[in-house]
Formats: sequence, C-alpha cells, structure tokens
Amino acid sequence: MLVRFPICAGRALLATLAAATIAACGGAPGGAASGRSSAITDIGSDTIVNLALAWAEAYAKVQPAVRISVTGGGSGTGINSLINGSADIANASRRMTAGEVAAAKEHGISPREVVVARDAIAVIVHKSNPVSRLTIEQLAAIFSGRIDNWSEVGGEDRPIVRLSREVNSGTHVYFLEAVLRGGRKGDKTLFSADTLLLPSSEGVIAETTDNPNAIGYDGLGYVTPDVKVIAVSGDGGKTFVLPSAASVTDRTYPIARDLYMYVREGAPPQVRGYIDWILSPEAQRLVQSLGFVPIH
Repeated sequence: MLVRFPICAGRALLATLAAATIAACGGAPGGAASGRSSAITDIGSDTIVNLALAWAEAYAKVQPAVRISVTGGGSGTGINSLINGSADIANASRRMTAGEVAAAKEHGISPREVVVARDAIAVIVHKSNPVSRLTIEQLAAIFSGRIDNWSEVGGEDRPIVRLSREVNSGTHVYFLEAVLRGGRKGDKTLFSADTLLLPSSEGVIAETTDNPNAIGYDGLGYVTPDVKVIAVSGDGGKTFVLPSAASVTDRTYPIARDLYMYVREGAPPQVRGYIDWILSPEAQRLVQSLGFVPIH
C-alpha cells in the first residue's frame, strides 16, 4: 500500500522497512535535525501522507540536493518521532496535546506548529443507505452506541456497523473530541466498544463500500464515488451541509480542521526551506489537486 512505503523524493523505493529506506536516502534518523545532512525525515498522519508524498516528489525538482523520506503511521507516531529526534517533520491531523509539548521540551525540543492545509472529515455510508443527512448530536449518539439501528435516524430496520480509524490516528482523536464530545472539556464519552477500528483511511472506504450497514468517517481527500457522503448539521438540524472545499473555506461544514506540520524551533536550513516552499502557491496547488483545501 502506497502510504506504508517510505520514499526518497523523486524515486520510489520498494522497501518496507523505514530505517532501511531512510539510510538509503543518505541520512540516519535525526541526521537532518543535526544539520549534517541534506536529508529530511517526514513522519506521521496517514491523512496527510499522500499529500506529503506529492510535495516531496515535486520538491525534488525544485531542490534536487534535498532528499526527503516520507512515512505514515498516524499523527501520534509522527509527533513521538519528532520528540525522540527520529523525524525532522511530524505530520499531524490534530494539534499537539499539552502533554506532548511538555514531553518535547523535556527532550530539548520547542515544537513549531505550521498549518499546511485544511480538511473536511466526511461522514460516509453505503451507497444503498437511504439516510442522507445527520446532525452532530445524532452522529455522537451513533458512534457512542446510544443509537444502534438505522431506523432510529430515518433509515431501514438494520443494525448500525460503526467504523473508525485507530486510536493513534489524529482523525480518530479529532472526531472523538469534536463530534462524540462536542468540544466539551472534561467530557469522557468514548466510541462504542463494538466500533471496528481500521488501520487506514483506505480501509474505512473499502469496508463502507462493501457493508450496507456501515457508517464511517474519513478525510475528504480519501472519499471515492463508491460511498455515499452524508450532509451534516452543526446547528441542531436547521441546516445540513455537504463537505467540500467551499464549505470548509466558508466554515459552514461543521466537521473541518487544520492539517499541521511540526518542526523544531531552530531546524536546519533545508527543513525551513522546505516548509517555506510548502506554503508557496506552487505547493498549495497540489493541496487542491488531492482533494484538500489550500490555506490561501
């Protein structure tokens, strides 16, 4: 699967071991952070990984001397890699927690947060499902297990099969906090214990495509025509909005978020130069081409 194979910018490597691939790129983990190498190690969010791959390949034409290794694994993995010095850039589909920032500082790292794109989280069901719209409150009830049957939200008398990303996913964390807990601090609501946790965005799409009882969520850039996208209401059912670049930009779609790259303050020049390029119009055009929302 593409997202599991790290690459060097400009040339894909048929390797499954990240360490071996990073070495092939010309720098040991953390080497770029020390400023002794032109290699950049970029690890983290599976939501961002295909975009990060596209950026790395495009940047190889801009700065051929800078070699970039990109790996997914989830936002938590990327942030932990930045903290322990094995990554120069952590991709994250959620903000770092206070605990993660504190852990970074204990390791002598002051994280710098950069918003690199925006994204809508699309709620998806099987194409045969007659349900077309849901409120945030209904979604919270479904995913927490208080609603178990599609007939309770206007659908057929069928059991609901809940799909989620794994707990290490930034998308999982965002959906838990923004939807199930409604952004309320101190709320301890959890996903229903029978929720099926899937390791990738592609896995959520595939399961929803095949299962007429399923409901899941995914970054908008991963949604295919094989699933049905639900319109969501964030105002108690007064208005329902489909996810799109336009509804993210005008902030009418209620489940939207920023996507981040985290680097250390004082990162080497090649890392700072790469981040500056990602914020350029040239790089932001790739954001739109992959189904995400540019920051400008």
